[in-house]
Amino acid sequence: MAPTITQPHLSNALATAAQLSSPSGSQLDGVPSELETSVRYAGARLTQNAGILLRLPQDIIARAIVIFTRFWVGPEGGSMRHHDAELVSAASLYLTAKLSSHPQTPRNVLNVYAFLIAQLHSANTPLPGPESAYVSEGSYFTRRAELLKTETAILRVLGLDTHVALPYALAVNYLQALDVFDAGAAGAGAGAGAGQDVARRVFAHLTAALLSPQLLYLTHQPPALATAAIYLAAREVGVALPAEEWWIVFDVEREELGFLVVAMGSMAGFAERERERWMDGLVPLRVGGVERVVDGG
Repeated sequence: MAPTITQPHLSNALATAAQLSSPSGSQLDGVPSELETSVRYAGARLTQNAGILLRLPQDIIARAIVIFTRFWVGPEGGSMRHHDAELVSAASLYLTAKLSSHPQTPRNVLNVYAFLIAQLHSANTPLPGPESAYVSEGSYFTRRAELLKTETAILRVLGLDTHVALPYALAVNYLQALDVFDAGAAGAGAGAGAGQDVARRVFAHLTAALLSPQLLYLTHQPPALATAAIYLAAREVGVALPAEEWWIVFDVEREELGFLVVAMGSMAGFAERERERWMDGLVPLRVGGVERVVDGG
C-alpha cells in the first residue's frame, strides 16, 4: 500500500500503481480475474451480513470490508487457491471488531458464519441437519485455529497496518457546509425533507462502494468518496448544489469526481450482472470450490 499523505486520521494507505497493474496473488495461481471479482464481491457481502447479525456498527463492518479487500490486492496479496474467502472475511471482521469497542469472541464469529454459509447452501438444497448451521463443539477448536491463522496472514500481508479512514462523517460535514439540510428543510428545490433524502442516498452510495469491482476504497481517499456520493445523491434527489465548482473546496479534481460518480452509479448494474452470472450456483468461498471452477469442474 502507498503511504498516507496528510491528516492520517482522514486518509488511507492506497493501493500502489504497481499493485494495481500487476497480477494479484490469485491470478498468479491461475484464478481468472472475473472469478476473483465475483469472490471478492461475495466475500464483502458476506462480511456485511455477518456484521449485521453480530450487531456491529456500520463503521466497524466497513473497515472489515476494506481490510478484506486489501488482502487480495497485488502479487504479494493472498491467493484464493490458498485462503478461503469465507475465513478471510471472518478474520477481517474478528480483527476489526477486536480493535474497537465492540470485540467479538471467536465462537460468536464462527457461529454467525456457519449460519450464513448454511443459509446460502439451503437456497439450493435442504440443510442436512441443524448442526450445519452452527459450529459444533467437536469442530470449534479446529475452526478457531484456522480463524486465528488467517488473522495472522492478514496482518502479515497488510504489514500490520489496519488503519482505515471512512468517508461517512466527512460526508455529513460536507452536506452541512453545502447547506443541503437547510435547503431541504426550507422546501427549496426538491421539497421539504429532500436534504434528509440526500443524506440517506449518500450513505447508501458509500456503503455500496465498499463492494465496487473498481476497489474505490483502495484507490481514492475519503474526501473524494464523500464528495462523489454527495454529487450523485443530490442529482438523484433533485437538490441544487452551488453552481461553482464546489468540489475543489474539498480538494477533489473534476476528473476524479467524474470517475467516482460513474463508478458509484454503476454499482446496481454490476450487482445485477453478478446475480445473473451465479443464478444457477454459488460463488465459491472456499479453496476447494475455487479450484473446481478454475479446473472446469
